[in-house]
Amino acid sequence: MIIVSKPSAVSPLPAVNLAKIMERPSVVHNGVDDRFRSACNVAAVLTSGRRILTTHAGSLPRPPELAELMVARETRALDATQVARLPHLVRDAVAAVLRRQVESGIDVASDGEQGKIGYATYVKERMSGFGGEPGALSLADLEDYPEIAERALAGLITATPSCDGPVRYTGLEELQDELDELRVAVDSASAAPAEVFVPAASPGVIAIYLANQYYDSHESYLGALAEAMRIEYEAIAAAGFVVQIDCPDLAMGRHVQYADRSIPEFRMAIAGHVEALNAATAGIDPDQLRMHLCWGNYESPHHRDVDLADIIDIVLTARPRGLALEAANPRHAHEWKVFEHTSLPDGKILIPGVIDTCTNYVEHPDLVAVRIERYASIVGAERVIAGTDCGFATFTSFLPVLPRLAWAKLDSLVEGAQRASERLFRPSSARTAVQA
Repeated sequence: MIIVSKPSAVSPLPAVNLAKIMERPSVVHNGVDDRFRSACNVAAVLTSGRRILTTHAGSLPRPPELAELMVARETRALDATQVARLPHLVRDAVAAVLRRQVESGIDVASDGEQGKIGYATYVKERMSGFGGEPGALSLADLEDYPEIAERALAGLITATPSCDGPVRYTGLEELQDELDELRVAVDSASAAPAEVFVPAASPGVIAIYLANQYYDSHESYLGALAEAMRIEYEAIAAAGFVVQIDCPDLAMGRHVQYADRSIPEFRMAIAGHVEALNAATAGIDPDQLRMHLCWGNYESPHHRDVDLADIIDIVLTARPRGLALEAANPRHAHEWKVFEHTSLPDGKILIPGVIDTCTNYVEHPDLVAVRIERYASIVGAERVIAGTDCGFATFTSFLPVLPRLAWAKLDSLVEGAQRASERLFRPSSARTAVQA
């Protein structure tokens, strides 16, 4: 069940440090905006020539009290005391989830999206223009099998207001707070991850969840969203973090928006989405960008999912260096074979999901290792980072995997990556001796 509510009007926020960066003249050198070169030590999507690094798709389970208050905020049920308490809970949760990732051995960590109600719908709190009547998603596989719909979406609570006015980014203050808190958590940690990324919604996935009732065309709406989200992407980069663009629209969009259209028509549509994404990230070095391709993080038949082979050539035209994609669940685990026939462009790396985020089975580390090695054998071990299919809490109250088991699965991810590394990065002389 998706609970929706109509948001109140959003007022423009006062200028903050990020706003000052945005006011500087934009001078692009080698495709990177110099406003952000001078603002921070630029992060980059890491790889290793010595072992398989580990990461995940972004969202992680929130503490129960925080989750409860965030849902109350979403449904307009917070009292004044709770409103005042919420930022402190978010701050504590970010520090705790960062520490837990390091303890688990995750190399490339995130803030777990602790302060977001949902990976895509959070943007309505940071942009104007979303005061229209709520909409609802249409998922083709659940329409074919309605008896599983309630179970598949159990606990999912988020508001999905439609766009009824000009889209403008008004959330710089909230974004500044989020990035500042993450930076403090990273800098004050006794042990920090090798790299930190911050997820952000793609223009296309926003258009899926927050329907257009204002712009005269989908393309115009997409362009407005891209221009607004450019501010968020560039701010994350300016803060010194890797930017992860969440792009379910390039895969899940097929059975949500284009289920009754042909594959060529869907391909044409997502080519426009990639064009919008590329425009929105034009000022950021591709090395500081990764993207996440997803078919929907809910347990269902998924028999309407588009095949990776039908879209991969278009997906690979996106600017981000890193491509994270589902590769562990029963519908897409076989698609490592796609890369036997599709060359990975120079400079790009793969972040295959080797952990399924829709099942409470804890994968055996040897299975994780096998999945990693399949990709490594095709594109090279130095171009593979081990990840998860999707997030473990893509919406605050939506937990297909129980929290304790989510962390157990991440432990297995780390152990599996270690086992794969022992074989993939074994000295050539040792490999020769074993083969002999």
